[in-house]
Amino acid sequence: MERDGSPAERDGFSRAIRHAHTLLATHFAPTPLVRAASLDTGNRRVYLKIESGLPTGSFKVRGAVYAMSRHVERNGTTPVIAASTGNHGAAVAYAGQLLNVPVTIFLPERANFVKTRRILDLGARLVATGADLSAAIDAAYAEADRTGAFFLHDATDPDIPAGTATIGTEIVTQLPAADAIFVPMGDTALIRGVATAAKQLKPSIRIVGVAAANAPAYVLSWRGGDAVSTDTAHTIADGLAVRRALAPNVAAITTLVDDVRLVEEEELLAAMAHLSSREQVIAEPAAAAATAALMKDSDTTGTIVALVTGKNAAPELLERLQKYA
Repeated sequence: MERDGSPAERDGFSRAIRHAHTLLATHFAPTPLVRAASLDTGNRRVYLKIESGLPTGSFKVRGAVYAMSRHVERNGTTPVIAASTGNHGAAVAYAGQLLNVPVTIFLPERANFVKTRRILDLGARLVATGADLSAAIDAAYAEADRTGAFFLHDATDPDIPAGTATIGTEIVTQLPAADAIFVPMGDTALIRGVATAAKQLKPSIRIVGVAAANAPAYVLSWRGGDAVSTDTAHTIADGLAVRRALAPNVAAITTLVDDVRLVEEEELLAAMAHLSSREQVIAEPAAAAATAALMKDSDTTGTIVALVTGKNAAPELLERLQKYA
């Protein structure tokens, strides 16, 4: 959703956010917002918005449950396809189980085992294909064209940002003094929703997107104003592993996002270790991106919220954290 859209578009998205808030409240409570004094500096106070307690251990259920509910309203319980590196797939599988919708998830061949196992446990059909998310998306489109199933595409579905927007609403409601929100930025569905809702309630709030340095497509696009692609997106932060930016999403983030940051692989691991040891919060690499950006930021002041978006880290990554103990 773009802030400079027509008044009718803005009003329509505001209604969708309110609808999503009401619907999702029947399934789970607002997630906690907690102080993280270990990330404070002399001029800033930091809070964590922790999404890992939601079903499937990730924020993704907000968008998936809302979008799947809208799909059922329009089309009944017809089959749904999704493509994912893991968390969106698990969320769609959860929503399908909740709403009695048959689900097929396309994943890269070397997807996170923890997330793959969760998808299977939730009863979805799983198709492993290709080297990365872009390949899985292409295969999902082909399957949807062949079968007529509905493709619930995280990056393009218009209902998913209304679900993620409920995070922004919760943050400003829980902490009206918030000056900035640091948001992990993968396919941008999260940051588009959070930014729209937060800025509707508090126009002065700053939104900072954080991407993996090894998957910089959307950061490069935000900086240049045009959608760009990268040859690869090899990062331990599979939730941020996007190599093709989409033009409508670039147009949205250029109006909604005030600043962007890139974090290196070692910085993601250090942030995971910091959250675990100092704040007793388990975070997967993508979920630790906002914290990683703050750990090397000495300039941002005020009251800051960092999103911690999920806890589904692969066991081998958790073992690597020992070096930071």
